[in-house]
Amino acid sequence: MPDSNLRRLGSSELLVHPLCLGGNTFGWTTDRDESFAVLDKYAEAGGNFIDTADSYSSWIDGHRGGESETIIGEWLAKGPRRDGLIVATKVGSGAEDVPPGLGRKQVIDGCEASLRRLGVERIDLYFAHRDDPSTPLEETLAAFDQLVRAGKVAHIAASNYTAARLCEALSVSAEHGFATFTALQPRLNLVDRDGFDDGLRAICAEHDLGVAVYSALASGFLTGKYRPGEPVPASARAGGVRSRYLGDPHAVSLLEAATRVAARRNATVAQVALAWVIASPGVTSAIASATSPEQLSDLLGAVDLDLDETDLAELTG
Repeated sequence: MPDSNLRRLGSSELLVHPLCLGGNTFGWTTDRDESFAVLDKYAEAGGNFIDTADSYSSWIDGHRGGESETIIGEWLAKGPRRDGLIVATKVGSGAEDVPPGLGRKQVIDGCEASLRRLGVERIDLYFAHRDDPSTPLEETLAAFDQLVRAGKVAHIAASNYTAARLCEALSVSAEHGFATFTALQPRLNLVDRDGFDDGLRAICAEHDLGVAVYSALASGFLTGKYRPGEPVPASARAGGVRSRYLGDPHAVSLLEAATRVAARRNATVAQVALAWVIASPGVTSAIASATSPEQLSDLLGAVDLDLDETDLAELTG
């Protein structure tokens, strides 16, 4: 059964779950069988929105990118899971034999490779992974438009674009009659709030863009597993979390606030952090990854956690 909490993604016809399942761990910290178990649990719980990228997980020795897409494609091939499922992927960061950038050849070749790995005929939501200032926006958007007209992509979107570049891209599409971005993927969490600032929020509202935010748990910092003065958990991300957040008094104070709210609401810290993102003005969905079905069950609990004014005031920081 589809989840009754589904939200429309901007002006598109796509109805997406408020918790988008991040696929960045698939083939990295989550092996094939574990990934399948997480995907099964997500689908059984009514989830329908999966986010990945052609570059996942190219940062690992011996990987070339596409590992996450391949696992998702193998899972999709196991059974009749496609109906109602929305798979988003990205191009531009480089993977396999597709170099980084958003030139026409990179976009077209990247799409063909992603379609092959996912085992689908059309990508539901195709993101420009990051802005490419070295390539004219006209070239990038013409390539995306070609894919939409060919039926290989349903909708296009932008990730990691500044307000100025997003506005410019929307103008280029309007001027040339190209397919236009229907969604934005910025960074947003309790600690990192500049990635989806008032400028971007206003543009998304004006142009009716859906917003699916990444790093909603700050690489695991906002799960409550990390505490100042305590050993960091065994995790591939532990070093980055320690250097980025544990030494930041403001980040630690927000973690403490989330811990207090969690205790008061009989929730987990991760649920509070995700509920805050999901409730943020303009946000359609929060992307979070899980390495086990049990962890995913905890994250899904955020969807039904309604933070009140007292909670939100305490989390404002």
